[in-house]
Amino acid sequence: MTTTPLREGSSEAPPQAAGGSRFAASTARIPASAGVGFKHAHLDAILSDPGPVGFLEVHAENYMGDGGFPHRALERVRRDFPLSLHGVCMSIGGPRPLSADHLDRFRALVERYEPALVSEHLAWSTHDEVFMNDLLPLPYTEETLGHVCAHVERMQDHIGRRILLENPSTYVVFDNSTMSETDFLREIVRRTGCGLLLDVNNVFVSATNHGFSPMSYLVDYPMEHVGEIHLAGHAVQEDDEGDPLLIDSHDAPVADAVWDLFSVVVRQCGPVPTLVEWDSDLPDWPVLRAEAEAADRILDEAARTFMMGKSHATGS
Repeated sequence: MTTTPLREGSSEAPPQAAGGSRFAASTARIPASAGVGFKHAHLDAILSDPGPVGFLEVHAENYMGDGGFPHRALERVRRDFPLSLHGVCMSIGGPRPLSADHLDRFRALVERYEPALVSEHLAWSTHDEVFMNDLLPLPYTEETLGHVCAHVERMQDHIGRRILLENPSTYVVFDNSTMSETDFLREIVRRTGCGLLLDVNNVFVSATNHGFSPMSYLVDYPMEHVGEIHLAGHAVQEDDEGDPLLIDSHDAPVADAVWDLFSVVVRQCGPVPTLVEWDSDLPDWPVLRAEAEAADRILDEAARTFMMGKSHATGS
């Protein structure tokens, strides 16, 4: 690997809201290299032959118990790898107040493991006292923007850390939306000082499902605020009219089209910590590690291209 540290959790954080960050920075550092989602089935293989994996990411909700094997496993890999903590159930996109208990548990994890990066989803997953095992979309309106910004600020204030917000994969659109997803994300960053987690597979899935250009989406995406990238596989199905319907399934290798988009992204914004997600139908460790190595090769090339562009721009 020849990439250098970049973005939050390393030596260069994305811009903050006016006035600068009010949150403590993690003492941990994540290089602008490829990481993988940590699964207990891979624990022994990771410890014996990790390869060039730069960091590990875990879903916060899998570690909200007080102890047991999950925490012993996480404590063990935390000695050797920086961590990224990824929330999936905060329901930041919902209209109801965030769960105080969930916030407390999340903060306890942040304090216990000191992750270099902390992230959540632009989605909702609760209704009253019911927690749904899904990340549901929301309309992009001034009303929902207010809810989301209030929830992002509440989460950041409670855990004492700046978070990265992930763009969703979607299967429906709302007629009452008054702004694009990219403008919605841009305004959240402006109001709250959060950063962004760009899920490239989600962009491709949503673009295919709704018939828009993923490149046009990325051109309008606020790349300057990206602190992490996600890559994953997806499932290909058909809808009732026989048109392609992609599902963000995280159970397959990264698709060629997603690799191509990733290359475009990192050539534009420079190398960024990049996670390969694989959450079900888990492969053997060498298969997952090979996906991370493929991401590293693209990051290395992007680093060379990005630094050459900076040199030309400065005349050095």
